[in-house]
Amino acid sequence: MTNAISVIGVAKSFRYRSLGRATLKDALVKRLFTAEDHRLRIVEALGSIDFEIEHGQMLGIIGRNGSGKTTLMRLLAGVFPPDAGTIAIDGALAPLLALGAGFHPDLTGRENARVELLVLGFTPKQAEAKMDAIIEFSELGSFMDAPVRTYSSGMLMRLAFAVAVCVDPDILLLDEVLAVGDELFAQKCLMCIEDFKDRGKTIVLVSHNTGIIERWCDVVLWLDRGRVKMFGAPQEVVQAYSQSDAGVGFG
Repeated sequence: MTNAISVIGVAKSFRYRSLGRATLKDALVKRLFTAEDHRLRIVEALGSIDFEIEHGQMLGIIGRNGSGKTTLMRLLAGVFPPDAGTIAIDGALAPLLALGAGFHPDLTGRENARVELLVLGFTPKQAEAKMDAIIEFSELGSFMDAPVRTYSSGMLMRLAFAVAVCVDPDILLLDEVLAVGDELFAQKCLMCIEDFKDRGKTIVLVSHNTGIIERWCDVVLWLDRGRVKMFGAPQEVVQAYSQSDAGVGFG
């Protein structure tokens, strides 16, 4: 049986130019008036990541800031390709990564929702047919016709989550989406996630809330400095993480 997600030997690095100890003004002056070229520095975000997730499983991903969680989610979503290794996705996927990352600030909530649906492969007619469900789930009401630059982080969460779940994908990627917004809507999102699980959907959740990870997930991946520190049963992985230096200070 084909897995929902298969990640084999995946690695990803980012390159940036080193400015040394120069101020921003110094860097701009050198850039404009000299031919000096700064050395490229390479940061390895992920190195040789391997794991597989079966259809219907919920994977939790934990790790301290900078451990590579968001990079991995962006690779799974196809935002950019890995430098090495392979990623196989079996099923329609809807990513909910950085809240509002794909939204244009000057477009309204309704317009942004329509664009997101078109990007995910819906026809204009199908996108319009989803709009009532998105408005109802998000509970944004008349704010759907306001520019999203006027939205709070909680309102962005409402819109982004409503679009993602109304797509009804086979695989749902959630990156820290429950960390903002009001408690009542967060509970509504958890109920929706539970419904997804009951219907055999595959879910990948990144969260610093180890309580949610342990309670909801079937398997947990602990990333540390871009490497797999541990992969297995939620209680075992969360306990090991919580007792480590990496787990100190996180809920």
